[in-house]
Amino acid sequence: MPSLFPGLGADARFTLTVFVLATVAWIATSVDDTYIALGAGLALTATGVISSRTLFATLGDETVWLLICAFVLAAAVTRTGLAGRAAAFLVSGARTVRQLVHLATAALLVTSFAVPATSGRAALALPVFLALAKVLEDRRRLVVMLALLFPTVVLLSAVATLIGAGAHLITVSVLWEQAGRRLGFVEWLLLGLPLAVVSSHLAAEAVLLTMTSRADRRAPVDLTPAAIEEHSPTPVTGPLTTAEARCALLLATVVVLWCSEPLHRVPPAVVALIGAVVAASPALGTVRLKEALRTVPWPLLLFMAATMAMGVALADSGAAAWLVAGLPADGPPWLFLTVVVLVSTAAHLALQSRSARSSVLVPLVVAAAVAAGVNPVTAALASTAAAGFCHTLPASAKPVALFADVPAGVPTYTPRDLLRLSAVLAPLTAGVVLLFALTVWPLLGVPVLLEAQP
Repeated sequence: MPSLFPGLGADARFTLTVFVLATVAWIATSVDDTYIALGAGLALTATGVISSRTLFATLGDETVWLLICAFVLAAAVTRTGLAGRAAAFLVSGARTVRQLVHLATAALLVTSFAVPATSGRAALALPVFLALAKVLEDRRRLVVMLALLFPTVVLLSAVATLIGAGAHLITVSVLWEQAGRRLGFVEWLLLGLPLAVVSSHLAAEAVLLTMTSRADRRAPVDLTPAAIEEHSPTPVTGPLTTAEARCALLLATVVVLWCSEPLHRVPPAVVALIGAVVAASPALGTVRLKEALRTVPWPLLLFMAATMAMGVALADSGAAAWLVAGLPADGPPWLFLTVVVLVSTAAHLALQSRSARSSVLVPLVVAAAVAAGVNPVTAALASTAAAGFCHTLPASAKPVALFADVPAGVPTYTPRDLLRLSAVLAPLTAGVVLLFALTVWPLLGVPVLLEAQP
């Protein structure tokens, strides 16, 4: 062991061994990602690299509670059918194919504030897509384009909010443990929402241009709420029901409180907990707490907790610093960030889990950024945002797989369609993330260079 990792202490060598084995297992085996992460965390705890308090404290992190409560709120929204009504209202205003594409993109972007995790948003959007597919069943190419548009936007718009993906919470935890920087809901929103808007609408154009002909785009569309409701499992017209009105008011209040955190200083997790308690209350709620808790992805939370513990071990043992010590530290910041973005964009080909990609990449990116004099917040956000691209294969992401396996009779995309889109979307996504990291985020208070931080 010492000959493999010269210059490292025993704890660092063992941590690095566990980290490498876990990464290989995530890539090369069919064993559940959560089981591997828990095994790695247990090995580090049993050998004394980290304490049991450190391992179990990760489950009590406020970002984990934020995600739990956000899923309870999402269950309340889903139960009322409010999301489907809002989406149908938006897309029914489209008169051209391009309008339909960008209105659907805007609707999917908004769901990032209401539904955590990309798989949950994809499941919520699927009934809306099926209703649109029935209305447009005589225009097969247009339906296939929408089938590809929905998961594409769901994945790329996730960066808009802290609760958009479990990987974001891992990134926040690593930044706090390794760099002492705590990114809150508002700061993430300030940095992530503009990127989500730009990348989602550019991706929508890419999907439109690669999947339809000029004749398809020129033909008008006529989507009325009544036509959509005919094929929708929930009502999309008429006045809001009492449950829908209460849920809409509650969700709006929670989002406003999240966004105004600097004014009232109530942590986002506490706001989410208040919202979850109200959403599941007997008098005012729209979902029973037991039913809502069943929608929480407990394996994801355990995975996050275990990988957070792995990140602590990498940082505290010195293994992360040793891994990046051999990298050149005198190159220009744009070159460092370019490498980070390119590697993160391609990482989905090896690691299919978005959270696993962040668990592997972000601790190394943060350590390398500090060594290179680059702001670790910029590097970590760029890596996390770029890792949101995972469109090459149907198995690369759950939303992509979900829309590739729609009910029989509904046309959808083929693996060849995905490859054609990814050839355009991969460089486009990487370029947009790099542009934001180098030019836009510095204007928003996150400089490129470490020494330039206020």
